[in-house]
Amino acid sequence: MSDINIKITDREGVTHDVVAPTDMSMNLMEIIRSYELAEEGTIGVCGGMAMCASCQVYVINDPGLEPMGDEEDAMLAEAYHVKENSRLGCQLHMMDEMEGLEVAIAPYP
Repeated sequence: MSDINIKITDREGVTHDVVAPTDMSMNLMEIIRSYELAEEGTIGVCGGMAMCASCQVYVINDPGLEPMGDEEDAMLAEAYHVKENSRLGCQLHMMDEMEGLEVAIAPYP
């Protein structure tokens, strides 16, 4: 089993040190849900289909994320509270290269 260490700042401004597995095909949205870092029903509303932006995060430290895909880019073009460092958590699949990732969960619309 391979784990990475990431930091997630919740919507209240509290930063959590999180251990995330890279061998379970999980994405960042699922990690946030499993650690209960966002109120139930306010993250991953669409189930991780890049259709709602409720899992939007701001990337504070990017250790080498994969480039944004067209679906993610299109959804962020319609979302609220978007910044230059916005990404959708459901599109960030946990990989060893993400060791040291730091994100802040964007406000819920």
